[in-house]
Amino acid sequence: MHERRLQPTPASIVRSGLCIGCGSCVAQSRSAEPAPLATGSEAPLMRLDGYGELKPQGPAEWLRMGPTAFSRTCPFSPSARNETELATDLFPGAVHDDPLVGRFDGAYVGHADEADFRAQGSSGGMVSWTAAELLRAGLVDAVAHVLPSGGDRFFRYGLSRTPEEIGTGAKSRYYPVEMSEVLETIRAVPGRYAVVGVPCFIKAVQLLRREDPLMRERIAFTLGLFCGHMKSARLVESFAYQMGVNVADIRSVEYRLKNERRPANWYTAQFVLRDGRSVQRDWFHLAEGDWGSGFFQNEACNFCDDVVSETADISFGDAWVEPYASDGRGTNVVIVRSPVLHELVANAMAAARLKLTPVDAAFLAQTQAAGFRQRREGLAYRLSWRRRAWRRGVLQPVKRVPPGRALPWRRKLIYRMRAAITRWSRQLFAATRRAGGRSLYVHWARGALSLYHALAYSRGRIGSWVARLAPDDRGG
Repeated sequence: MHERRLQPTPASIVRSGLCIGCGSCVAQSRSAEPAPLATGSEAPLMRLDGYGELKPQGPAEWLRMGPTAFSRTCPFSPSARNETELATDLFPGAVHDDPLVGRFDGAYVGHADEADFRAQGSSGGMVSWTAAELLRAGLVDAVAHVLPSGGDRFFRYGLSRTPEEIGTGAKSRYYPVEMSEVLETIRAVPGRYAVVGVPCFIKAVQLLRREDPLMRERIAFTLGLFCGHMKSARLVESFAYQMGVNVADIRSVEYRLKNERRPANWYTAQFVLRDGRSVQRDWFHLAEGDWGSGFFQNEACNFCDDVVSETADISFGDAWVEPYASDGRGTNVVIVRSPVLHELVANAMAAARLKLTPVDAAFLAQTQAAGFRQRREGLAYRLSWRRRAWRRGVLQPVKRVPPGRALPWRRKLIYRMRAAITRWSRQLFAATRRAGGRSLYVHWARGALSLYHALAYSRGRIGSWVARLAPDDRGG
């Protein structure tokens, strides 16, 4: 089937590797469109697939069609508005407009300087502070964010209605979550809400608000998180295997255990077990310890061009530049686009409740330099591989970055290696998981990571040797 004839539907988005698992399509079908195929035992829902990623499931007819507005509300749909178009409509009076970080009124680096927000967060505490302040100021009635959860998944979206409850959602959550249940609640329960999410989730919310006046009225603020990529549930399983822990024995997961005596970018994973014991290990001692190498990355992340949540009213990231990266207490960079939130932040700065310093777009880009390389030049190169995708009957992503191949051979190999690690980590772990063992996967992962490091970081003989293994790049 030619790509031009292929329509964005839940089935075609999943088949094309473009489903991020946000749950927007399921929420629309279960609440906004009460129909026989959207209710009862066969109602669409989000469920973990064999790769540990959340994907929509439902009746065949629904998968072939989806909700009425699906092609306009799925964040990776080729028919949906892009981030630039959305931000232009959302923030028409923005003071700054930068090609990398988008439109904004003000940007800052620093941290929350009251209570325990900084200590309890994995970074500078600004996300939790802003969410709690919206509740304290009466600007929202509830905040939708990711919370620890029992059952078959460690984390889920939930609602906090008091500043005290916000603290339970602090810290980074590198685990698949979806928004269908909280979006259904927002539709069913009157009030004003704030939603916290990664760039594609915030984009999904903004696309939904464009289509649905009720959601536009009730979702008053969006709080975006800078994002490198989404991880699958298999990351926890692999960490557990390498740390000698049974996943069924884990009560809670901590991805970034804070230690003020160590640099902020030295991640430590910790599991608290059901018997009360805790087990921890530094990421760089684990097979997937280099975040940027792409282990267990959702395939859709290969086709994202938003690093800093360009459509959010305010967004937050880590300050990955010195001297902030070495400060184990954690430091945020903050981008403010909403005039209301800009005033909120300015008043708190004046009252010494926030310790923030103004920065410009160049500083913001520097703090996320690796992410922008992956989502700009890397994306352009990956898009060039997909130009023949219609032959396989999959959707062609439509992005703000045009396809391109004008890169040095080493950069091309790095992007190919990352894509290979993403693909094979998902497939090989799934195969070894079915076989009841993980050792083959871990041996492969350590070898793949060593090869990636030789390619990405070595400037000597090893890097030259890896270069000679380069495939003929002409075939795409």
